[in-house]
Amino acid sequence: MIRAAHPRDFDQIMAFWNPMIRDTTVTFSSEEKTAASLADMIASRRAAAAEFLVAEEGGQVLGLATYAQFRGGNGYRHAMEHTVILAPEAQGRGLGRALMVALESHARAAGCHVLVAGVSGENAAGLGFHRAIGFVETGRMPQVGRKFGRWLDLVLMQKTL
Repeated sequence: MIRAAHPRDFDQIMAFWNPMIRDTTVTFSSEEKTAASLADMIASRRAAAAEFLVAEEGGQVLGLATYAQFRGGNGYRHAMEHTVILAPEAQGRGLGRALMVALESHARAAGCHVLVAGVSGENAAGLGFHRAIGFVETGRMPQVGRKFGRWLDLVLMQKTL
């Protein structure tokens, strides 16, 4: 089931998101999520008419998808950048696709024209996933991220809704 996130989901979200932050280059950030940071993120996105969705199965949260304005300023108000994260055990089961269908529907209804994905150049699975759901690569920014003492490339992808 895909539904809006709730504070009761925070522990489960942190259980799969924080290891990804801590141990991989899927995200360039090294700041782990806390209940307070998740609450702030969700509140700010909902205040801007965006959303934070979760995929739940049998009471277990297995993934999330959320979006916010791509860049500041009203000229970008119809371009949104999204995040989609799955627990390892949820990958390859269609939950990412289901989350993105629901997220795209919400974003479209909120006036979004383009969804942007910023994917680590090292994240072959993420790049393949986005291609499979209709995103196209629109740019590659070499060495804009840094993590684990290495420079990392960012691949920009987008989908017109």
